[in-house]
Amino acid sequence: MKNTVLAVALAVVAGFTGMAPRASAATGDSVTFFLKVSAGAATCLPTASGRVTISDLGPVQNMHVEVFNLPAKTEFATFLLQVPKSPFGLAWYQGDIVTNAEGKGVGDFVGIFSKETFIQAPGVAPAPVVFPDNASSNPATRPVQIYHMGIWFADSTEAGNANCPSTATNFDGDHQAGIQVLNTSNFPNSHGPLLNLQ
Repeated sequence: MKNTVLAVALAVVAGFTGMAPRASAATGDSVTFFLKVSAGAATCLPTASGRVTISDLGPVQNMHVEVFNLPAKTEFATFLLQVPKSPFGLAWYQGDIVTNAEGKGVGDFVGIFSKETFIQAPGVAPAPVVFPDNASSNPATRPVQIYHMGIWFADSTEAGNANCPSTATNFDGDHQAGIQVLNTSNFPNSHGPLLNLQ
């Protein structure tokens, strides 16, 4: 009797396990690529680098970003981009990475980071004006695929502290960022690395 109950219990557990979505990528369902130093940061951060691994989790992907040789204890903003360097095209804010005392940082972002990554605006609609530089409406835009990445200083003062240009840009949550430090311009504009995850 004990053996029968145990066998039934194991069968039930195995059934539930088989129904649960897998939390790791299957073979071939991940891509790894490297970030290069942006032109504007090449003289002040010549050894900065980054490595990105995107793993397919089924309905979504995990984008694991590692950065190296950046200023210590500094916040950086991560964006998906239409093209990796100016004029950038459409850009989508993913989140921040904060470096440790050795100038290394890690960020994990969950979303759609594959051939299916795009932005669209089927029509013009009103938009909330929260920050002074906000537009009050959007332009209509057909689907635009975005397969590149860029990482910015989250604050222009921090860029200046690292002997980089203290130019202010909009690439942070409060639209008060510094210069871009890393990007995927080592890939063609029309074939960013996210496109490699089919």
